[in-house]
Amino acid sequence: MFVWTNVDPAHDDDFNRWYDREHVEERVNLPGFVSGTRYQSMKGPRQYLGLYRTTSLAAFKTPEYFKAFQQQTPWSVTNLARMRDPIRRVCSIDAEVGSGMGAWLAVLRLGNNEIGSDPAAVAKLGQKLLTLDGVVASRLLTPDVALSTPLPAENANGRVLDPILLIEASSEPAAANAVRLAAEQIGGELDGHAILQLSWQLRDRAA
Repeated sequence: MFVWTNVDPAHDDDFNRWYDREHVEERVNLPGFVSGTRYQSMKGPRQYLGLYRTTSLAAFKTPEYFKAFQQQTPWSVTNLARMRDPIRRVCSIDAEVGSGMGAWLAVLRLGNNEIGSDPAAVAKLGQKLLTLDGVVASRLLTPDVALSTPLPAENANGRVLDPILLIEASSEPAAANAVRLAAEQIGGELDGHAILQLSWQLRDRAA
C-alpha cells in the first residue's frame, strides 16, 4: 500500500506523532502485513510517504483489515482529515530487481507511458539501474483498481491509477542519477518524480 500526502502545516507535529505512535503499528499488526515504512520528501509534490508491504493483496481483504479501515480510531479520523492532496494505492509488486532497501527512495509515476504495462521491460530497466553506484533495488507498483479506494480527503474525480516505479538508493545523488537514467531509458514525458529520505521502518515481529 502506497499512501502519499501533504498535511495541514498547523498540525504537522500531531500528524507525525499519530503516524509514529499509532497508525504504523496498528497496520503492521494486521494479518498479512510485513512492514510499514515512512519517508519524507526532499523533492516532490507531497511531503510524506507511507509504504506498507504485505504477503499478498489478500491482506486487504481480511475481516481485520476491513474493521480497521472502516472503524478508524478518533485520532485517525482527526489526522486523516488533515491530509492535503493525498493519494492511496493498493498495488501488486512486479519486476522487482535487486535486494535490500536504501536510505533514499526515488518515486516515478509512469503515467500513460507504455513501459508501465510491461513488467519485463521494467525489469530490464531495473538491471540497468543496478549498474549505477548506490542503487540497490527497484520495483514496479501496479495499482489494483478495486482495492485502491480513495482516502477521505482524496479527490475521487479524475483519479489516475498509474504504475509507480520505486528505486532504492544509498544516497541522494544516487537516487537522482537513477531518475535521470530511468527517464532517459523510458523516453517521453513522465508525470513527475520525487526523491525521499527514509524516516523509519516497523517490521512484523513474526516476519
